[in-house]
Amino acid sequence: MTRIPQAELTGIYGAVVKRMSRKMLGDVPDGVGVVWHNRKVLNFSFSVGRQVQKWDRCDENLKSFAHMAVASMVGCGFCLDYGYFQAHNKGLDETKAREVPRWRESDVFTPLERDVLEYAEAMTLTPPTVTDELSARLLKALGPAAMVELTAFIALTNFMTRSNTAFGIESQGLAASCGLKPLSARSTTRTQPMS
Repeated sequence: MTRIPQAELTGIYGAVVKRMSRKMLGDVPDGVGVVWHNRKVLNFSFSVGRQVQKWDRCDENLKSFAHMAVASMVGCGFCLDYGYFQAHNKGLDETKAREVPRWRESDVFTPLERDVLEYAEAMTLTPPTVTDELSARLLKALGPAAMVELTAFIALTNFMTRSNTAFGIESQGLAASCGLKPLSARSTTRTQPMS
């Protein structure tokens, strides 16, 4: 049950949104019904989502892992489910995506992927705990354009995950509908900078 009741998607625009959602996800996400109450916010979210999909300077797997690390840390079940679903649909590394919630204990990630996951968590903490050393390693490995993209992507992911969590939006079983194995459980290890 969402904290703000879902509105009925009505009119031509509502029909278009429902059709596109079902085409992309197989269903209309609960969050769309919640945000439908304020079309300016809904349109902003759609617009940002479309713009972010055009970004191409940072590896899609790295952004996918960063998205899921933020979602796991914030506790956004919908975002974790959606991230895993998207990894499958985009042909990304599902095995690694499945392991993101327990990335510190998993042995499937490369040193660069670990740095990206650490960076995503460090940006998500309040206050952020990004270190000069971690930033320097990522800048050296990715280059400035990809580093800027990754940073902006993580910041926007925080916006989405925190909004969904505050609204009470939960997983809708998108990954399960694809027959994906369940996500690994989040580690109980306290998050601390690795640098």
